[in-house]
Amino acid sequence: MSLFREVPDDFRAGFACFVGRPNAGKSTLTNALVGTKIAITSSKPQTTRHTIRGIVHRDDHQLVLVDTPGLHRPRTLLGSRLNDLVADTLRSVDVIALCIPADEKIGPGDRYIAEQLADSRGSTPVVCIVTKADKVDRAGLVEALTAAGELMDFADIVPVSAVDDFQVDTVDEVLAKHLPLSPPLYPDGDITDEPERVLIAEFVREAALEDIRDELPHSLAVQVEEIRPREDRPEDRPLMEVYVNMYVERQSQKAIIIGRGGSRLKEVGRKARKHIEGILGTPVYLDLHVKVAKDWQRDPRALGRLGFEFE
Repeated sequence: MSLFREVPDDFRAGFACFVGRPNAGKSTLTNALVGTKIAITSSKPQTTRHTIRGIVHRDDHQLVLVDTPGLHRPRTLLGSRLNDLVADTLRSVDVIALCIPADEKIGPGDRYIAEQLADSRGSTPVVCIVTKADKVDRAGLVEALTAAGELMDFADIVPVSAVDDFQVDTVDEVLAKHLPLSPPLYPDGDITDEPERVLIAEFVREAALEDIRDELPHSLAVQVEEIRPREDRPEDRPLMEVYVNMYVERQSQKAIIIGRGGSRLKEVGRKARKHIEGILGTPVYLDLHVKVAKDWQRDPRALGRLGFEFE
């Protein structure tokens, strides 16, 4: 039995890349298009550190979304390598979507990214997606669309609110028309090609990023050490044990993550466990440990040990 369904002759399939400065709404839009959570979201900048592929299945197309780290002027070795990751992705997709939040003025970061796209996109079409339309009134949205149109020559400009489900389907349709004629690239039912370990680590990091100081998001890395079924459990009541290490750069940051009497760490575990159980499809025992890896963002060997493998 084939994992791929019969599709019409004019079926399209391909890759779309979301780019934009940090906290432009790329991950939230990815989740809205896929219909489930596969990319972490946060109000903190530079939340995304991996390219997450989300797969959108439609009757006439299959859209594979690549959600990249936010392009930015790097200040650390990690930042430079994340930018390299984005540049490599731009060269391998069928359409690029530049995300610009409607509730913020166009600034140097947006212009920097537009310049990078103009230099590196080649013949790849670039669509502008004005995100967070729910945060402005009609006049504000018109102003945001006008300002976005002055950045560069876009193939299309689309306003959207992933939170309110405003024009999410339109974004899908606009991106799909730029895809090549092709049979499906992934079987029906697949929503991401990310390994379970990567998704679990991202959900733990998302939970840890809530309500903490501005400097900590950049200093936090999460690594899944082991996933195993608990022994001696009845078949109808399985339990998965998930062991996770969380790394920060200073002892003071470790205290922030753990909280008074371990209260914050318990809350991180509670929030992350809900999403992890959704991935694994079974109840989960989540074991979290916080460790210090001094200045890991600037240490090539530490980056490799923590899973940031860059070619």
